Amino acid sequence: MTTSGSHAGRLHPMTGAVAAAVLMIAAAAALAQPVGPDTSWKPAGERLLSKFAKHVSPGLAHPEYPRPQLVRPDWLNLNGLWQYAIRPKDAGAPAGTFDGAILVPFAPESALSGVGKTVAPDQRVWYRRTFRVPSSWAGKRVWLRFDAVDWDTTVTVNGKTVGSHTGGYDPFAFDITGALTSSGDQELVVSAWDPSDAGSQPRGKQVLKPRGIWYTPTSGIWQTVWLEPLPALAIQRLKLTPDADAGAIVVEASLSGAAAGCALRVAVLSGGRQLAAAEGPASAPLRVTVPSPRLWSPADPFLYDLRIALLRGGKVLDEVSSYTGLRKISLGRAADGAARLMLNNRPLFQFGFLDQGFWPDGLHTPPTDEAMRFDIESTLAFGMNLARKHIKIEPDRWYYWADKLGLLVWQDMPSGRNDTPEARANFADEWKRVIDARFNHPSIVMWVPFNEGWGQPDATGTRQMAEWTARYDPTRLVNHTSGWSDAGAGHVSDVHMYPGPSMPALELSRAAVLGEFGGLGIPTRGHTWQGEQNWGYVSFKDAADYERAYRETIARLRLLVARGLSAAVYTQTTDVEIEVNGLMTYDREAVKIPQPALAEISRTLFENLPSVTTVLPASELGGRPWRYVLTRPADGWNEAEFNDSAWPSAPAPFGGGKPEGVPVRTPWTAPDIWLRQAFDWAGGPAEGLHLLVAHDDQATVWINGVEAATLAGRSTGYVIVPVSDAAARALRPGANVIAVHCAQQKDEQAIDVGVLQVR
Repeated sequence: MTTSGSHAGRLHPMTGAVAAAVLMIAAAAALAQPVGPDTSWKPAGERLLSKFAKHVSPGLAHPEYPRPQLVRPDWLNLNGLWQYAIRPKDAGAPAGTFDGAILVPFAPESALSGVGKTVAPDQRVWYRRTFRVPSSWAGKRVWLRFDAVDWDTTVTVNGKTVGSHTGGYDPFAFDITGALTSSGDQELVVSAWDPSDAGSQPRGKQVLKPRGIWYTPTSGIWQTVWLEPLPALAIQRLKLTPDADAGAIVVEASLSGAAAGCALRVAVLSGGRQLAAAEGPASAPLRVTVPSPRLWSPADPFLYDLRIALLRGGKVLDEVSSYTGLRKISLGRAADGAARLMLNNRPLFQFGFLDQGFWPDGLHTPPTDEAMRFDIESTLAFGMNLARKHIKIEPDRWYYWADKLGLLVWQDMPSGRNDTPEARANFADEWKRVIDARFNHPSIVMWVPFNEGWGQPDATGTRQMAEWTARYDPTRLVNHTSGWSDAGAGHVSDVHMYPGPSMPALELSRAAVLGEFGGLGIPTRGHTWQGEQNWGYVSFKDAADYERAYRETIARLRLLVARGLSAAVYTQTTDVEIEVNGLMTYDREAVKIPQPALAEISRTLFENLPSVTTVLPASELGGRPWRYVLTRPADGWNEAEFNDSAWPSAPAPFGGGKPEGVPVRTPWTAPDIWLRQAFDWAGGPAEGLHLLVAHDDQATVWINGVEAATLAGRSTGYVIVPVSDAAARALRPGANVIAVHCAQQKDEQAIDVGVLQVR
């Protein structure tokens, strides 16, 4: 079968349902050719399947056009049944028969591949199929495209090596024209080697022995494989840079050959109507200004259609369609001087999921296009506006749906060990290619190169990576590391706390964000990866207790938002393998808290926030002096009348090591510290009093000698806790005294305290 697909369909707003149906039929026909005597297929193994698995078949394996922002009418989808073999890494190509059939683009470890086998680090997976080039492509260059293969790939066509690639998350392509025969079947053979966590390449959460927060690996082909005919000189890549302040779009084209004498013509459309156009040399950026620009946001995810032509001497050599959104992500300042996240020059609190992007049946590969859309629509239906795509890169169409539906995205780079110069170079190179591949999506507003120190270099190397990322893409913000290992770089300060919530110290130059919190776990019978021994950061058995805990967690988060937290990321979208921390089950069949309730809870973070008045400032933006001692003081030290004039004075926060989210100003490395400070109370009702506390480890706070709160364990960054009724009653107009004892137990240590009134 040699049918080529159409670009029309679910690509951008002006496409229609009829065209989408044509696309599905045409692409599906291209998938249907057999690869050998055994073309039977069914999901492998006895594991859980998602509710979308029933829509997958050899004739319907991701039939949609895979590259929504650079679209041409002719293409050939090579997804479907291929032959496969798993052989020793250095044994060479299989001689004779292969092991059986595999459904591409699903990895051999996945159920939907029909194989369900792990590829060991000392093995290589081989693929083979044939195809025919449509006669209508005569005279054109034929390009073979892989949207992702994990990890080290070599490709031959008709026995000729056409190229190799290393990288598990970025698309690559080869011009195979010279390897094609004049007619008939063309043989395509692909080999891939992936050491998973036995290697040092970027691999995210893939491990050979899944456990805890680590999941089943994905090896080999895991995104769409396809063919595209191109003219000799063609547009290979577009770079679309929005300038929301000026209402302009800057278009740059990378060509397959020299751009000398060529021009680029760009038309901007909405609903099929041309709004603006420009033409200029193809070798330079082309700026198109849009009248009365409509900006992209979660509330209004408006997309402009683009028609882009490459010309020479007035003749069109190549033409593609695309889309973009006009939006601006930046930092701004609040009245207190601290930095805030801004969208289109307005503050917008960002709240959403830590999104692992794993599927019980497809692993890294979503089972269908509708499955990708479902996760995004569910996130939005829960009242959220954000997904942090956690150390995984999605197929291009996932970001298309985020663009179209209005979901903000923080994009992580998949981590690796990065323990050798070669591994660090591979990481940096693939990070650049990931940014290039996903640059045009308006939904992506933050790049996150490192997570919790996983594969993170020293502070200097971390800062260099953050600075490079910000220079390479100045249109987005950079979260240099989400959690744990802050090097003082990037645009945000990010802490993780389970269950939390907490927030890092407010800063003048970086916004405070909570990169991970929550992790409330409850298994749903009949919808788990395994029958028992499932895991959550905090585990529940009763659904009512689970919902109550979620409500209480978000209520505490609400106070942090009112105080200046710019974003919060809840763990997580769905259960994943033995983790049951999701608000949805792994198979996407069940929502653990009813959707209307989740939406109502989320709204509290955006509407009618309480007012927060500072009674006693904490020492985030500037060190506030406290009296302190490091040996046990005399009895009554916490009373208002105690004479502390002999105690030394120094600015808070006090601490040792590198406590997360706390800007230590005075070293404290002894086991205990005792602190006192006088502050004024203007009088009036002492209602809604809270402590703003960073404590590592256990701390007790008194007001005028009355216990206000005792805090066990430690916080990462700052938490807000209510003052006891007795301590609130002990307040008196005029001078008061707050006293603190903090005991260090292990690792880092820190203490800082402020007093807030919440109304």
